[in-house]
Amino acid sequence: MGQAFGCLQVDQSTVAVKETFGKFDDILEPGCHCVPWYFGSQLAGHLSLRVQQLDVRCETKTKDNVFVTVVASIQYRALADKAADAFYKLSNTREQIQAYVFDVIRASVPKLELDSAFEQKNDIAKAVENELEKAMSHYGYEIVQTLIVDIEPDVHVKRAMNEINAASRMRMAANEKAEAEKILQIKKAEGEAESKYLSGLGIARQRQAIVDGLRDSVLNFSENVPGTSAKDVMDMVLVTQYFDTMKEIGATSKSSAVFIPHGPGAVRDVASQIRDGLLQGSSASLI
Repeated sequence: MGQAFGCLQVDQSTVAVKETFGKFDDILEPGCHCVPWYFGSQLAGHLSLRVQQLDVRCETKTKDNVFVTVVASIQYRALADKAADAFYKLSNTREQIQAYVFDVIRASVPKLELDSAFEQKNDIAKAVENELEKAMSHYGYEIVQTLIVDIEPDVHVKRAMNEINAASRMRMAANEKAEAEKILQIKKAEGEAESKYLSGLGIARQRQAIVDGLRDSVLNFSENVPGTSAKDVMDMVLVTQYFDTMKEIGATSKSSAVFIPHGPGAVRDVASQIRDGLLQGSSASLI
C-alpha cells in the first residue's frame, strides 16, 4: 500500500539509491522515505554499509620454487559518504578486490623462500592492505582489515618438511642419548677405579697385618721355646697355612677340582720355594 503512494522503508546499516528519470538523485538514509513514482522517481537499489568478508585463495610459488596456496581474508565496507561511487563505479566489487589480492600476492611471495613466507605473513598482509586501500578508496570502499590466514604448501612438500623435522628431532634425541650413555660410562669407570683403589688399600693393609702377625708370632715363639730358630717357626706356620687352605677348599661347595701334591714333602717344597723367592727378592733389591 505504501509503495502505491511512493513510500518505502530503508533498513538500518543500509542506504538506498534514488534516481529520477534514470539519473542519480539522492542517497536515502535508514528510515521512511517518499519516492513519488508518478514524478519519475524510482529506487535504483540498496547498498549495505556492514563489514563484509571475502576469502581469496591464490596459488603462487616461492623463491625456492615451491608452489603454495595463500589464503587471504579481506574485510571491507562501503562508505556512507561515498555511497554513490560504491554503487555506480563498480559492477562486481568482490571480483575487483580479488584481482588486486592476486596481483599483490603473486608479486610479493615469489621474492621470499618458503620459510621466510611463513615468517613474513604480516608483511604480505600489510602489502595487500595498502594496495587495496589505495585502489578501493576511489570507488567508495574502505578496507577494514587484511589477514593472511594460511599458507598451504603442496602435499608432498609438506610431507617432506615433516620428515625433515622428524629426522632432525631424532638426531637430537640420539645425541642426547649418546651423551647420557657417555656420562654413565664415565661415572661407572670412575666408580670402578675408586673401588679398585680402595680394594688395593684393603689388600695392602691385610698383607701388612699378616706380615706383622707372622713377625710377632716368630719372635714370641723363639723367645718362649728355647733352641728353635726363625726357620723352624716359619716351617710350622707354613704347615698351618697349608692345612687351613686345604680345609677351605674342601669346605666350599662351589669349588672346582684342584690337583695339588699332598704330603709332608709337598709342604717342605712349598716352604723351600717361598724361602728361595724371598732370598732372590732380597738379592735383587741389594743390586
